[in-house]
Amino acid sequence: MSSVDAAPPRHILTPTALNRLVRDLLGDALPQVWIEGELSNVARPASGHLYFTLKDQAAQVRCAMFRQQCLGLRFKPADGLQVLLRARVGLYEPRGEFQLVAEYMEPAGAGALQRAFEELKARLDAEGLFVATRKRPLPRFARRIGVITSATGAAVRDVISVLARRWPLAEVEVLAVPVQGREAPPAIVDMLRKASASGRYDVLLLTRGGGSLEDLWAFNEEAVARAIHASVVPVVSAVGHEIDFSISDFVADLRAPTPSAAAELLVPDVLAVTRQLRDWHRRLLDRQRNRHQERLQRLDLLLARLRNQRPQARLARDRERLAHLRHRLASAMLPRIERDHRRLDQLHGRLLAQHPRLLLPLLAQRLREQHLRLRREMQQRGERAQSRLGGVGRALHAVSPLATLERGYAIMFDGSGQVVRSARGVAIGATLRARLVDGELAVQVLGEVPAA
Repeated sequence: MSSVDAAPPRHILTPTALNRLVRDLLGDALPQVWIEGELSNVARPASGHLYFTLKDQAAQVRCAMFRQQCLGLRFKPADGLQVLLRARVGLYEPRGEFQLVAEYMEPAGAGALQRAFEELKARLDAEGLFVATRKRPLPRFARRIGVITSATGAAVRDVISVLARRWPLAEVEVLAVPVQGREAPPAIVDMLRKASASGRYDVLLLTRGGGSLEDLWAFNEEAVARAIHASVVPVVSAVGHEIDFSISDFVADLRAPTPSAAAELLVPDVLAVTRQLRDWHRRLLDRQRNRHQERLQRLDLLLARLRNQRPQARLARDRERLAHLRHRLASAMLPRIERDHRRLDQLHGRLLAQHPRLLLPLLAQRLREQHLRLRREMQQRGERAQSRLGGVGRALHAVSPLATLERGYAIMFDGSGQVVRSARGVAIGATLRARLVDGELAVQVLGEVPAA
């Protein structure tokens, strides 16, 4: 056997098949990666796609970000910008070039914090800290409000101003804590625990003004989130501006977009409550007035009923009712009597019309007429029967043997009384009987007469 015959079979690929195989292997091995680097050669043609190179000190890789993903960018990519990508590893088949297809991109500075935020949010959500069913309603009229915030920030001034304007009856206590820096999270956690355990407050407001993600990070700490969740007092979170969201917003019983908005949600408007109380007071007075009038009317009705129940009044009513009934009885009886008289006259007339003296002549005349009709009918029927009988007799006579005999024919009978129908079979010397129209003759057969 030659060496050529012993070689294994060759599996030959085309460039297209090879690139497709490499692309699938890369996609299966690295379906998604996070990668950080510096942008260079940034190009954005009319198609809206983004093409660039991501590099560091020792290497670079070509990248593409399609138009649909580019719509979610919150910054303008430019050469020299340090970014963080979430991308799929692939191969551009037509040229056989290794590349990354970016699905998400952000500046590298905020990326780590944002990832930490998303990871903590997902973990706490999975534990059920964000479930809406565990959130408690706020008291409608809070008597004492604890505001956990910085004592010198603008947020506390806005909150106090709004609370004083909207609901002066509420007692506001500022529970001062640092809201930024390393010392802020433990201070906030400690204050939440103390305020919850004191039993002094109807509701707690955790708030601060706006800032960057780093400035607001104290409210994204896990310890703060768990302290809010453990509080026995309802907690309102108002951190930053309307577009800012923190972990404390998701855990709290209520999230407010700003500190001022939180103050408005915590207490009612005193003017609106005053108007409502006045409206309720007016409605209460109206209801009392209406009930008083209803009771006076009921009292008048009971007095009238009491007067009607006196014996003199009842006797007078009964006498009046009796007179009325008599009048109704007389009015009802007279037409009825008249109707009965008219009906009696009608019945009397009908009875006279049916008297035997009047009916007998009519019946006798009817009897005579029926007798004449019967005689005529019997005579006509007899004549028709006689005529029909004559026709039947003539028809019977026409087919009768006697009619045949009258024409000169005779009927021959042998000795046994059987009709002789043929000359054959009659013996010479036999005696036959011949039946004629007017009698019978005895005939002796002398012989056969030959046919003429």
